[in-house]
Amino acid sequence: MMELHVLDRENTVLNTFIAELRDVNIQTDSMRFRRNLERVGEVMAYEISKKLEYAPTDVETQLGESQMLLPVSEVVIATILRAGIPYHQGFLNYFDRAQSGFVSAYRKYSKDGTFNIKVEYVQCGNIEGKTLILADPMLATGSSAVLTYKALIEKGGMPAHVHIATIVASEEGIDYVKKHMPKQKTTIWCGAVDQELTVKSYIVPGIGDAGDLAYGEKS
Repeated sequence: MMELHVLDRENTVLNTFIAELRDVNIQTDSMRFRRNLERVGEVMAYEISKKLEYAPTDVETQLGESQMLLPVSEVVIATILRAGIPYHQGFLNYFDRAQSGFVSAYRKYSKDGTFNIKVEYVQCGNIEGKTLILADPMLATGSSAVLTYKALIEKGGMPAHVHIATIVASEEGIDYVKKHMPKQKTTIWCGAVDQELTVKSYIVPGIGDAGDLAYGEKS
């Protein structure tokens, strides 16, 4: 059974950040929108950190030694461009020794309105046996996350575990990931889950186009 965490089902300051990301009156401030993406990434990183492997480590202070449990998992944070950039930074703020990977994936529409996900650029190092965090702000159909995962393992090897971290997901997207990702080696983290997708596969109520809101409309 694949593990699923939906963080807004508990009382958390994360809900404030997601509410502001959704709010059309606050979305007009692109700098604040990017900062909220980053802050959600920080909260997600903190939650995921509880699932990593830890080992006792002696830390020398000025007056002696203190034994502390410190993470030993090697973490790689991979992000789908372009909305994922500030979200990615939030994770790096907490996993400051992590490696990074970047994937360019986008929807290529046909004249009839249908689309395919195109993956054009993959940059990552070795992820074999490491903990992979796939940070994608929106999980709509789930197909971009799965294709990105496949592109990453083709280039970097098989990770020990994958954490898919998204701010807002659809129920359909979660179901798709559950069907197409390794069940015992994948954990899904969502800030919130919305029920509906439009005919163009946008999440409702969702956020809108996170990339456009963060960096301006595409041509």
